[in-house]
Amino acid sequence: METKPDLIWATLEAAGLDGRGAFHPALDDQVPDCGFAEGVQSLVLVGNVGGAMWPAFEAGRRDEVDALDHWTARVLSEITKNLMPVYGDISPIYPSDGPPYHPFQQWAKRAEPVFSSPIGPLIHPDHGLWHAYRGALAFARKLDLPERPDRANPCDTCTDKPCLSTCPDGAFAPQHYDVQGCANYLTTPAGDLCLAQGCLARRACPVGRDNAYSEAQTRFHMSLLRDKYAP
Repeated sequence: METKPDLIWATLEAAGLDGRGAFHPALDDQVPDCGFAEGVQSLVLVGNVGGAMWPAFEAGRRDEVDALDHWTARVLSEITKNLMPVYGDISPIYPSDGPPYHPFQQWAKRAEPVFSSPIGPLIHPDHGLWHAYRGALAFARKLDLPERPDRANPCDTCTDKPCLSTCPDGAFAPQHYDVQGCANYLTTPAGDLCLAQGCLARRACPVGRDNAYSEAQTRFHMSLLRDKYAP
């Protein structure tokens, strides 16, 4: 069985997704055993960077509640089936599994150089805040993984912190996000700018601006937030 992860990354990319780093789990990572006799030996994080996922999702989405979650599950199910003859037993894991929910942010920090930003979402030194984690692939085999890159947290050298002062509704304070207030604001005429352009606090971050989502993608995500918390 193959242990090099190159085919995994290529298969994810062909489906419109990104391999977001990987690691060999330890006991305190709280990775489920997925029914594997010796537990999960390698965990590959899966997600998106910028707008690369959007065309694939638009082409494959269906008219259903939680369309992005269902599309991701269909894609990762197919990828799992195709990779198992090469890598052995694989099980997909999703952030929506639960409760209790899996610690995806903790896993992400183990897999690649991402850090908690002042407004909450994880920031990447290159991608900024324009990325997300959609799932993970758990492998029963130990893959040959590269070392996690050692990068600095870009927020440590950002003196202005524009992400904390740009939200027109004042929904952000250091390490606090008023989700309900944000959702309510999106139901007002003034909130349409946030629906169209995406979270203005997120856009204010100078890191990774070239990865900013398109209007269609930002409106999709912001509408989900509005409809969930302020229906």
